[in-house]
Amino acid sequence: MIPLLSAGKIALGSITNAKMRSTLTVLGIVIGVAAVIANVSLGASFNQHFTNEVTNIGSNFIYVQGMQPKLFYDNQLQIIENTPGILGVSPLKSQTAEVTYMSETKNIMVSGVGEDYDEVAKTQLSEGSFINDNDRYVAIIGYNIANEKFGRNLSVRSSIDITFRIGENDKVTQTFKVKGIIQNPLNTMVQGFNDNEAVLIPIAVMNEMLGETDYGGAFAMAEDPATIQNTSDEVDRRLARSFGISERDLEDKDSRPYMTINQAEILEQTDMMAAALSSFLTAVALISLLVGSIGIMNIMLVSVTERTREIGVLKSLGFTGSDILFLFMIESILLGVFGGIIGGIVGITGAYGVESFLSLPVVFPLSLIVAGFVVAVAVGFISGVYPARKAAKMKPVDSLRYE
Repeated sequence: MIPLLSAGKIALGSITNAKMRSTLTVLGIVIGVAAVIANVSLGASFNQHFTNEVTNIGSNFIYVQGMQPKLFYDNQLQIIENTPGILGVSPLKSQTAEVTYMSETKNIMVSGVGEDYDEVAKTQLSEGSFINDNDRYVAIIGYNIANEKFGRNLSVRSSIDITFRIGENDKVTQTFKVKGIIQNPLNTMVQGFNDNEAVLIPIAVMNEMLGETDYGGAFAMAEDPATIQNTSDEVDRRLARSFGISERDLEDKDSRPYMTINQAEILEQTDMMAAALSSFLTAVALISLLVGSIGIMNIMLVSVTERTREIGVLKSLGFTGSDILFLFMIESILLGVFGGIIGGIVGITGAYGVESFLSLPVVFPLSLIVAGFVVAVAVGFISGVYPARKAAKMKPVDSLRYE
């Protein structure tokens, strides 16, 4: 058997002597490997994005929303707060209102919340402080409200007028002082609004202005993510009993005048979405790899035909069929290595560009890069097997006569 180093030198010589053929072969591997790395990375990035979005909603949150008006009061809030496994709870009530700043009026979602809302919903402020139960006419505003919604930027201590519509013809207006500005946008999957686009005020003040005493729902925090589903189920059972729903009707969600959803359920849903998207992207990448492999094999077969006389010369010099097979396999593997390196760089660069453009988390597991390189070498090896065997079986006399 020809030594590995000698075989590598001969294979490199063949590659450099046929630059166009080698480039086309490497290009097929580059496209396939780059597609695999980029698409799988994008799938992992979307998965991380969905997870981050759900985590941003709150810390081990359980959200309860009334499906009817005048449903949740202090009694229901107390039931949720006294459920084992609940660390904190905030009432939540939302309504579109007219918000006026410097004579400019916009229709914005205004939400009444309690002082625990910032903890259970993980509300981070860029400046100022959050609402407490002793506050009256103060507001927390989202970043976009402060910096983009109006012609002039708002800051802490700015004053805004909030006008709620009561009934068909009546309105009530109060002036609120900005107490804090939210730093980051939060997820909209649960609450139906984006805190980054919202105005938060004390819920007691909101009810006072509306002449009401009920809440739209509650936002609670469970103490342990491992038991959040059990805690959520217990909240559900206790609320159902308070509304007179029997045990046998608990499984029927349509029998309840409210809905509950928790972080674990949303994570499960987003994991399914991410898995489906990742599977689709991986399938597209594998198709690209398959097409590239077929192209590589065709080019290698053409190479065998073009190099028939060369094979005859090698055999006349004493190279055996095994040596010829080995030479062609080394050449295929080297092309796979070159294609893997370039394809990895192209795939990582492309995925990074797309992820940055879409503001997604940049995810490049080391295992992904290693897998892409291994796939490239494997593609080169497998695609070169049949052409190499064909070259090895050629008879020296027939090869030397070939024109």
